[in-house]
Amino acid sequence: MTLIVGLGNPDFKYKNNRHNVGFMVIDKLINDHNCTHINKAAFKGELYKSKNILFLKPYTYMNLSGESVRAVSDYYKPDQIIVIHDDLDLPFGTLRYKKGGGHGGHNGLRSIDSHIGKEYIRVRIGIGKPDNKDDVANFVLSDFPKSQKNTLEEIIDTSLKAIKGLINEELSTISSKYTLKV
Repeated sequence: MTLIVGLGNPDFKYKNNRHNVGFMVIDKLINDHNCTHINKAAFKGELYKSKNILFLKPYTYMNLSGESVRAVSDYYKPDQIIVIHDDLDLPFGTLRYKKGGGHGGHNGLRSIDSHIGKEYIRVRIGIGKPDNKDDVANFVLSDFPKSQKNTLEEIIDTSLKAIKGLINEELSTISSKYTLKV
């Protein structure tokens, strides 16, 4: 079984924020699969299942994402976990993959690392950086500008193909097939 986690914040006001790109990808994946919604409060998130794939949107807010991932992991014991998240260290339009590594200051990853360790696959979606380092919180919690909408759709579509591939193929194969730098 594979657990695919998209990181974001649950309130509607965050729906189109840069920090919610993981939720955006999960929403598309759910729409592409014939999913059953699993309603269990202990999972602290929105969980869907399609055959041997679980799709999770933690509703703990970004900083506590690990609580939800841990609850689902403990219950289902997936063979692999894939986490989709925004990445400030990558320019907007960049899509990269890796297994393990540091959290790079990303509080969602920090929380997941503390709950389940670092041995999960990461789908890193570049959102770029603000000009001023002090504006990081405002930047990640702001919407993608309209000028980036087409590129964002391309990134999400490419990440969907990569994620579907990651279920059956090696990370190195997917990295060479679906790496983007727009």
